[in-house]
Amino acid sequence: MVTSAPEGSRGIDQILAEARSRLRRLGPHETAVAHRNGAVLVDIRPRAQRAAEGEIPGVLVVERNVLEWRFDPRGEARLPIAAFDLRVVVFCQEGYTSSLAAAALLDLGLSGATDLAGGFAAWRAAGLPTATTVSVTVDQTADQAAELRRSDART
Repeated sequence: MVTSAPEGSRGIDQILAEARSRLRRLGPHETAVAHRNGAVLVDIRPRAQRAAEGEIPGVLVVERNVLEWRFDPRGEARLPIAAFDLRVVVFCQEGYTSSLAAAALLDLGLSGATDLAGGFAAWRAAGLPTATTVSVTVDQTADQAAELRRSDART
């Protein structure tokens, strides 16, 4: 077993610090204001975590594994709202994965991308609105719409 890190590799603490150095992270109340002013809040947590912990009402759910494809304005799999000047605030449960995700959106050219410091846990601790329902992801919504179109075509 190799016990020394390969030359040129970086540990996750360094990767996270580099990602965060590029972001102007928002606290829960700043995030709420940004959302009221038109920023898109994006929950990247998996369904099981949203079901167990709760959700923020009115956010867009785009699970982490498809985030870049849905927000790259150049991509074929992009969402209709994807734009280089889109203000996006990404959040996860505690604010670690969302920092990496927001940095990836910056890499795609979305200059208004950032994350919620402390994630959903910080939002809930700040006493901001939460819900216990489990929202569908943008991909599930698209799948449901496609199924409805197929169903309509059969009738």
